[in-house]
Amino acid sequence: MRKTLVATVVALCAVVLPASAAMAKNPHSPAASGYTLFGDATLVHPGNASPTAAEATSNGPNAYGGVDFAFPAGLTVSGLSNLATDYQFVVGTCGLGSPRFVATVTNGTVTGNINFYIGPPPSYAGCPPGVYTNTGNLAAPANLVDDSQLPGGTFYDTYSDAQAMYGSYTVTDIFLVVDGSNQTVDFDNSQVNDQLFTYESANSCKDGGYASFTSSPGPFKNQGQCMQYFNNGK
Repeated sequence: MRKTLVATVVALCAVVLPASAAMAKNPHSPAASGYTLFGDATLVHPGNASPTAAEATSNGPNAYGGVDFAFPAGLTVSGLSNLATDYQFVVGTCGLGSPRFVATVTNGTVTGNINFYIGPPPSYAGCPPGVYTNTGNLAAPANLVDDSQLPGGTFYDTYSDAQAMYGSYTVTDIFLVVDGSNQTVDFDNSQVNDQLFTYESANSCKDGGYASFTSSPGPFKNQGQCMQYFNNGK
């Protein structure tokens, strides 16, 4: 999957703020697991108290990576009410608008991104390295979002204001992306509304990972039994 990044660095009150980015994407069919890795992203072991996490980096050949999520058809901005994830910086820290959730939305005439930046506002910089942190719900009404790509939007709008202006817009894509300078980030237990993505797969069974499934869908007797479970789509 190819994405094209158009970034604009925003400065306000002498503070460098995150980039506002537009990512153009090719049509795709999400994997049966409900997510698709793109760019420089892979599954890694272990996750956050789990066998597997999704790792995305800007230090690979594509200079970006992330996770694209499946969601029910017909979702609108007014119906998008929960975006959250556990995240851990392996290399670097948050800044310049990365990492972030992105919701691409359209009213049939205008298409743009609503960016949900990860990290402490207002600069979204200074995330601690080497420790998992939960974002909390980035689509909560009082959370600040960047909807400046849409008519009347600004860099700092509350999500409730964004829903009031763009609530009828259809959501066409939701993804997590890492595209800042020198960043490698692990994601686990990502949420899109009531869907939870834990990134477990047949690859989670390798290198002794099958023993990490101490509860459903495990426990498994061995690697083969574990891989058979995931490969059969159960």
